[in-house]
Amino acid sequence: MPHVSTVFTAQCGTVVLIIVIVVEVIVVEVVVVEVVVVVIVVVVVVVVVVVVVVVVVAAAAEVIVVVVVVVVVVEIIVIVVEVVVVPDIVVEVFVVKVVLIIIVVVVVVVVVVVVVVVVAIV
Repeated sequence: MPHVSTVFTAQCGTVVLIIVIVVEVIVVEVVVVEVVVVVIVVVVVVVVVVVVVVVVVAAAAEVIVVVVVVVVVVEIIVIVVEVVVVPDIVVEVFVVKVVLIIIVVVVVVVVVVVVVVVVAIV
C-alpha cells in the first residue's frame, strides 16, 4: 500500500472540518432530543462496523489518526469557546455537539479508509 502524502492528509482534514462546521450550525439550530437518541444508536452501530474495517485496513492507520486528532482538537476548542462565550448554553446543544464529534470521527475514518483502499487498488 503506497504511503499517503501529508498534503493529502491535510486536504482530507480541511474538507472534513468545513463539513463539520456546516453540520454543526444546522444541527444546533434544529436540536431535538429524539433525534439525539436515534443518532446515538446509529453511531454505536457505525462505530462497530468502522472498528472492523479499520482493523482490516491497518495500513491506513497513520492518516486516520492524524485527521481524527486534528478534527477532535478543533472541536474541543470550538466547544470551550462556545461555553465561555455563551454561558447559558443548553445541555442539549452540548450533548448534540459531543455526539456530532463522534459521528464526524467515524465518518472521517470511513472516508479515509475508502480513499486509501481505492488509491491502493488503482
